[in-house]
Amino acid sequence: MSTNPDENVVLRGERELVERAGPLFAGAREEFVCAAEHPRTWALPGAREEIVAARRNHPGVKAYKLYGSGVLADATAVRLLTGLAGRGPRVRILDGSIPHETIVVDRRVAVIAGPRAGGDREFTVVRTPAVVAGILALYWTTWHGATDLADRTGPVPALGEQSRAILALLAEGMKDEAACRRLGVSLRTYRRRVAELMELLDAESRFQAGLRARSLGLVP
Repeated sequence: MSTNPDENVVLRGERELVERAGPLFAGAREEFVCAAEHPRTWALPGAREEIVAARRNHPGVKAYKLYGSGVLADATAVRLLTGLAGRGPRVRILDGSIPHETIVVDRRVAVIAGPRAGGDREFTVVRTPAVVAGILALYWTTWHGATDLADRTGPVPALGEQSRAILALLAEGMKDEAACRRLGVSLRTYRRRVAELMELLDAESRFQAGLRARSLGLVP
């Protein structure tokens, strides 16, 4: 791989990524951040293990992992991430999905995965300082809007049928007036129950409460 600091390259397939960009991951000295929909993002057998093993040679690196909320529906993935968080990396969960997997090493090199549309994916390795800085700025904005894994994997609250129905309506984005008519309750009662559920789920908005309820399996 070229060492020109302003040259960006496209790698085709996970094998080429591991062979050519793998040393970048393993060479992290200060900071390693990534965003992905799921920890089992690699189709190539042994790819993740190879990169993780290489990075263990530098235990002082600060690592930050951001995942989409869909991962909470996978008990095996949750156990994997919980174990990972116990070894030092910060792990957060975003309400919603992460469309493009991203890795940034030592604030100087970024790797962005293309869509998985059959065949091998393409990975763009970005070295241009201004572009890497922009990618990191977007990452940290998203990171601060996410929630620590530990706060999303505690005991699932026990909710009655009405509470689950309200959360389902929030997830659909239904307006208050229509929702209270469907449930047969007053507007005042409906809004009070919504406020209670938002507090219970530590949600800052109604839409976020609906997403969290769905990720916890409280609504279909």
